[in-house]
Amino acid sequence: MITALEVIDRINCAATKGMPFLFGVDYELENGFFIEHPLDDTSLMWRVGKYTNVSTQTTCSQKAGTYLHKYPVSFDAYKQKFDALQAEQLQGNSFLANLTIQTPIETDYALEELFLRSNSPYALLIPNQLVCFSPETFIKVANGKISSNPMKGTISASIPNAEAQILSDYKEQAEHFTIVDFIRNDLSRVAEQVRVEKLRYIDRLQTSNGELLQVSSLITGCLNKIKLGDMLFELLPAGSISGAPKKSTVNLLQRIEKQKRGFYTGVFGYFDGKDLDTSVMIRYIEQLDDQLFFRSGGGITVNSNVQCEYQEVIDKIYLPFV
Repeated sequence: MITALEVIDRINCAATKGMPFLFGVDYELENGFFIEHPLDDTSLMWRVGKYTNVSTQTTCSQKAGTYLHKYPVSFDAYKQKFDALQAEQLQGNSFLANLTIQTPIETDYALEELFLRSNSPYALLIPNQLVCFSPETFIKVANGKISSNPMKGTISASIPNAEAQILSDYKEQAEHFTIVDFIRNDLSRVAEQVRVEKLRYIDRLQTSNGELLQVSSLITGCLNKIKLGDMLFELLPAGSISGAPKKSTVNLLQRIEKQKRGFYTGVFGYFDGKDLDTSVMIRYIEQLDDQLFFRSGGGITVNSNVQCEYQEVIDKIYLPFV
């Protein structure tokens, strides 16, 4: 591991030279990693879109898993954090905040198997530390253009009229519009001609808990002349997993969550020498000593219902395959 400031410097240098690299930084922007020519690296496993350092023929060295058991915090414990957050929002200190929890889990799936079987567009395995199978893009940069796909709003596809229900829900609309406007403003700090190209479309995720529907949007712009590493860190932490306004909401979440997130909700990505593709590290399992924890969260506004939000963070605890 290196410091986040070292990651910035190395990204700037490598991008100027057109050198491929893989990088990652934690949510607190304290630590990270940087790997040159990552297609040849074997210290970890990664996948970013069509790029990966893992052969399609690679199989897990351990016996196939069969179960996942989760032991989430009690409703009362979650409600205490939720109420503290909404009280601050009622005072105008945050319009939207992504409240997260850490859930102990038991599984006989190895982290390596979870990576190899995952069907998400972004995946990362750091042996004996974490596995991430994220569906969410942070930013992409190609041909001088920057784009972002914030995800905000999740519902089980098994609910009758699930798509119509989540798209018409007032709270979900307000939350999504808030984060879209926030990301649009964020991108305007590093780009021009920023606009929302697609608003509130549905992504479908196949999981061990059944199909989930997730609401996304597409925002694009023409990137200013700015070094790649400087641009990335100008936008971090990601707005979709912090909130708005960003600075006060980040401080508020630190006080309420009372623990560091580490690489959970941080960002990792791949630069192929020309284009950059990055992901927010959600759908995340970490290993601390001999215990596994699944991290999950959801956006909270003054209109949020605590029972619905509690159920959502539990529903997001799943394995990335059927």
